[in-house]
Amino acid sequence: MLALFQTIDLALNLYMYILIASAIFSWLYAFNVINSSNQFVNSVGTFLYNVTEPVLRPIRRVLPDLGGIDISPIIVLLLIFFIRSLMWNTLYPLFR
Repeated sequence: MLALFQTIDLALNLYMYILIASAIFSWLYAFNVINSSNQFVNSVGTFLYNVTEPVLRPIRRVLPDLGGIDISPIIVLLLIFFIRSLMWNTLYPLFR
């Protein structure tokens, strides 16, 4: 059972890093810090968008318009933190 909890924890941890990378990439792209016509940059941006958008889109629909500020990644990060805490502090001791 420990292996299952560790695998879920690793997947959630990796997704946290992908969310952070996607947010940073979107800022760099919005302020023209990175070259959007570069094929590698475009493929990285497409990957990050395709991986994070299915999770962020439903949250963006519920959130009110904040004038161009997108806090949906922060909400997803808080949800992941909550799931990880719940998993290790509540569920794992039950299966020990």
